Amino acid sequence: MIPAERDVSQSRWFLAGMRGLFSLPAMILMISFVGFAAFALQSGVTRAEAMFMTATVWALPAKMILIGTMTSGANLLAIFLAVTLSSIRLMPMVASLVPELRTSRTQTWLLLLLSHFVAITAWVFAMGSIKDVPREGRTAYFAGFGITLVVVNTLLVGLCYGLVASFPPVVAGLLFFLTPSYFIASIWATGRQSVVKVAFVIGALAGPLLAVVMPGFDILVAGLGGGTLAYLVDRFVIRAGKGSTTAEPGTVVQAEEVV
Repeated sequence: MIPAERDVSQSRWFLAGMRGLFSLPAMILMISFVGFAAFALQSGVTRAEAMFMTATVWALPAKMILIGTMTSGANLLAIFLAVTLSSIRLMPMVASLVPELRTSRTQTWLLLLLSHFVAITAWVFAMGSIKDVPREGRTAYFAGFGITLVVVNTLLVGLCYGLVASFPPVVAGLLFFLTPSYFIASIWATGRQSVVKVAFVIGALAGPLLAVVMPGFDILVAGLGGGTLAYLVDRFVIRAGKGSTTAEPGTVVQAEEVV
């Protein structure tokens, strides 16, 4: 009786995750994939190739880099490195989300499978709603959302591939640009730690400057350098300032007396 109840509970949370398709992050991402279909069509990528990229690469910026390097005539190794470096940015998201999903009975292969669906939209949605889901149902909940989102967007790219040819280029561009605009707002709104906001500000300021000074390496340098600088600022300025203001003078005196 207990295993049957557990299966019903898992199915219920999987369906609850599927309903996340109608959330604001998912809707904005689907609109952006219409813009991606237009970009793929204009770049000479076939319908099947665009759908395959959506299902396997998944992260929208990585697919843009993949198509951009392909059309520029870059060799296979350069394409591989460019997409890999773009996808490394998702590692902190996976590292922060997996502990929220894992239980003592969760198998490693399942977590590895679910990590494929972790991108900014899925991470923002999960981190904002997973706290309201019992830990036993979190893997099913995220699986329902992630799998549904990938499947629907893959089909959407296939359906819209021919339709977007009739869109004015400005409209297609605006549809695609909607995703980064949403990402900027959502990352700032969901940043729970001060280091996230500090890194966001440093990246926003350093990115345009490095794009002029170090074109081609601007994202890498802004990410690694900005993230390191944000950690140092948070560790030695913000936290140190909070620690000095919250410390009680009496406690310090007692510690000195004991020494």
